[in-house]
Amino acid sequence: MDKKVKKKTHVLQQRIQALRQQLSGARKQQDDPDELKSLERQLAAAEAELAKIKE
Repeated sequence: MDKKVKKKTHVLQQRIQALRQQLSGARKQQDDPDELKSLERQLAAAEAELAKIKE
């Protein structure tokens, strides 16, 4: 992996971790059901992008 790819995977992993924490909090306090769906979509997209990069 070159430097750019390594940096991008690192940033994506941080984003995934942050999204998981936000999702966990949103599940505990369900003020807005649309927020939960949005966070799940963002998490799925970030995980898919990371998997694509690792291939």
